[in-house]
Amino acid sequence: MARYVGLTDDPDRRKTEHGNPSDFKVVKRFTSETEARKWEKGMLAKGYEGGTGGEGWRYGYTYTITASTKE
Repeated sequence: MARYVGLTDDPDRRKTEHGNPSDFKVVKRFTSETEARKWEKGMLAKGYEGGTGGEGWRYGYTYTITASTKE
């Protein structure tokens, strides 16, 4: 199964938008956008699915992609 990684300023809203994955988890909180984007790129390099440049950056999150989730 593939894992998704993303950044957001509103974890509750993003969880809902992704279809409420049961394993949605805020992994890290950031104090700068530079730090957040670096973390996100590192996670993508490790094989996580996702994309850079989305809205927000204060929280980094992950979840498992399933048939009932939305990327």
